[in-house]
Amino acid sequence: MTRVWKWNRPVTVREVLEDLQLERSIAYTTVMTVLGNLHQKGLVRRQPEGRAYRYETVSTRAAYAAALMNDAWSQSDNPTAALIAFFGMLSEEQHQALSDAIRIAHGPEAAESPKAH
Repeated sequence: MTRVWKWNRPVTVREVLEDLQLERSIAYTTVMTVLGNLHQKGLVRRQPEGRAYRYETVSTRAAYAAALMNDAWSQSDNPTAALIAFFGMLSEEQHQALSDAIRIAHGPEAAESPKAH
């Protein structure tokens, strides 16, 4: 996914392979299998191009991260405790990013009052 997000355009298995091979040895069939699995899971879509496919993500990296966080949180039997534990793990920069996100999403009063929605 990281490699497909990196280009922000449809990519071929060969392009991903060549990029990965700059860092490590990897087989074409491995990249093809991973992209095929991502397609089956609905995380990328593909369009035929000759005898190959071009793959592109179905969501942005931010939307994907948000969906993962929402999924993990929704599986908790105590969402409040899960959020408290999560907030305790955040760095100062992450706390600031969270405050900024709340302010942007709900307006300035939301960052000051946790009950504002």
